[in-house]
Amino acid sequence: MMVLQWLFDSVLVLALLWLAWRVLDSADLFKAVVLFIAFGLVMALVWVRLNAPDVALAEAAIGAGLTGALLLSALARLNDLADTTNETHTLGRKK
Repeated sequence: MMVLQWLFDSVLVLALLWLAWRVLDSADLFKAVVLFIAFGLVMALVWVRLNAPDVALAEAAIGAGLTGALLLSALARLNDLADTTNETHTLGRKK
């Protein structure tokens, strides 16, 4: 039983490291935000394993939920702004 717990903890640590690397290495902003949300959810599982359910709930709600929604909203607004800017200007000149 102890080996299974150690194996699960090792998988969680490797998942966190892999997700963190993928977030930092990602060139696509949408992909980075989705990976950041997944990182927050895995981190909530880590807090549960550390017997900190209050921190796990806060991590899931704030780290993955609220922050993820705000980042997705900001990304959508950024894409809208880029689309309107590209329609009206080309290299600083009006079309």
